[in-house]
Amino acid sequence: MTASGLTGVRIQRDVMISMRDGVRLAADIYRPAGIEGPLPVLLERTPYDRRGTSHADCTAADPVPRSKPEMAAAFAAQGYVYVLQDCRGRYGSEGGFTKYANEAEDGFDTLSWLMAQPWCDGRIGTLGLSYSAHVQAAAACLNPPGLAAMFMDSGGFSSAFHSGVRQGGAFELKQLTWAVKHARLAPASLADPARRAALEAEDVRDWIGVNPWRIGGSPLSAAPEYDAFVAGMWARETLTDFWRAPDFCSACHDDTFTDAPMVFMSSWYDPYALSATENFNRLSRCKQGPVRLVMGPWTHGQRSVTWAGDVDFGPGATLDGQIAPDYVALRRAWFDRHLAGREAPDYLAAPVTLFVMGGGSGRRTAEGRLDHGGRWRTQTDWPATDNRLVDYQLHSDGRLAVAPAATGTCSWRHDPSDPVPTTGGAVASGAPLMEAGGYDQRETAEMFGATRPGRAFSERDDVLVFQTGPLTEAVEVVGPITAYLSVSSSAVDTDVMIKLIDVYPPSDDYPEGYALNLTHGVLRLRFRDGFDVPRLMVPGDVYDVEIQAFPTANLFAAGHRIRLDVASSNFPHFDVNPGTGVAAGESSAPVVAINRIHTGRAASSRLVLPISPRPAG
Repeated sequence: MTASGLTGVRIQRDVMISMRDGVRLAADIYRPAGIEGPLPVLLERTPYDRRGTSHADCTAADPVPRSKPEMAAAFAAQGYVYVLQDCRGRYGSEGGFTKYANEAEDGFDTLSWLMAQPWCDGRIGTLGLSYSAHVQAAAACLNPPGLAAMFMDSGGFSSAFHSGVRQGGAFELKQLTWAVKHARLAPASLADPARRAALEAEDVRDWIGVNPWRIGGSPLSAAPEYDAFVAGMWARETLTDFWRAPDFCSACHDDTFTDAPMVFMSSWYDPYALSATENFNRLSRCKQGPVRLVMGPWTHGQRSVTWAGDVDFGPGATLDGQIAPDYVALRRAWFDRHLAGREAPDYLAAPVTLFVMGGGSGRRTAEGRLDHGGRWRTQTDWPATDNRLVDYQLHSDGRLAVAPAATGTCSWRHDPSDPVPTTGGAVASGAPLMEAGGYDQRETAEMFGATRPGRAFSERDDVLVFQTGPLTEAVEVVGPITAYLSVSSSAVDTDVMIKLIDVYPPSDDYPEGYALNLTHGVLRLRFRDGFDVPRLMVPGDVYDVEIQAFPTANLFAAGHRIRLDVASSNFPHFDVNPGTGVAAGESSAPVVAINRIHTGRAASSRLVLPISPRPAG
């Protein structure tokens, strides 16, 4: 036991908790001073240092992040035991770290150990952001003892194969940028100056276009465990039992998933927006709960700012002062009510709390961002039961309209050596190559992969644009986004990327208008019939495919246009399809593909939008 230096809190450091295989994980335990009886326990498990600082542990009033020990002490001072634990192989914990692996069992074993401690009253809550949400969902699949409440922020895989590691068959390259960063911070790197120097000598910009990375021939060669992780994940392109394990797929374990009260919180520009909404959709229907969903307009964990990328949503866009006084108060009230059984404000009385983007002035703010605006609203369900699903037909002349389309085709050219650059979107851990959020869809000098700064994506010959005329009245889109397309290709395999865009008309501040990205989707066409077995295409044959995009909530104001962009790359968000049909993890000489959308067929090419019946603005 050591003196805490924090008034009213006792800290027991470096407690080694044994897992079922004998590996011991390090934890620090924060307890309120002067209370000897058993108390409810809060558990946060992290691979990012239990004594470190998360960028997201801040508030609008105090934007300087507080350290994890400070946050733990704050909860302990309110009558909780707070346990901070390093994940296996990270910082103080023993064993080897493999991203996402072992988390279900390690979480279960940790909760079992907590239940046996005299200071635990048998009620355990779990909380945390990103990876610390993934580990919660993984453990919850095993229905561990004592788990009585959860708060999963920006994480908690519904299915990592479909969103988080892969999407639509493509590989999310944030796994590469994440691995390069964290290999340098690994215990083995910190203990070995030569290994760390070798890792730091490599620049991920020089490697990101290499497809695939090979073990021993990548910027991670000096860190074999990270080298193997990237190669393994990249090559696992089919939906095998590996991806159905609790560490990757809570949707595969609904029968055993805990029935504890739980919150899924994420944001429209977060890579776990789909996981959060899918988790809520499933579990709110099969669990007693309560189950809650919160969706803001932010990027990953940035709930106390009003902007995402180059777009501002107004002073009411923060969690702070809108849903609850701040993030700390929101979580404390949740656990007071649902873990400790105390009187507390019910900030999440409605099942769904979400932010509908749009409705702003369209002017440039003092900070130089687009004033897109928006507002909060609550719903009883996700998606809303009173939405209308409206088919917007793709026309060969570039129109997007509810009117039937005539038979026709339109084509684009996909050159794997010159992919469409990533411009914002639902990204995390993408630095230094890509940023999350909303941006005008045009190339800039700062953009990785840009070849003609200033060029709008709509001017590229590898992007097809379909858009409505200027809207005569506002249209509010809230829910999942799906495109059904009839496609063909000159290649045996290609990707189809879709992007939903809110197009502002020209203005004094934006003379060329502003094309704001809202959400994206992707399908690697060799997986058009399912992800179990790839099936190459016959060049020239037409295939009807379904592409699921991330959900969104946006008010398209009168005078704006609804636009759908179709391309075959979004790089470096996703790996680039070489068009040869080789399996992921194998190299080949890329081929240029001429891809086509076919309109006016029986299974017509269309974008299906969930339209709210009573848009505001």
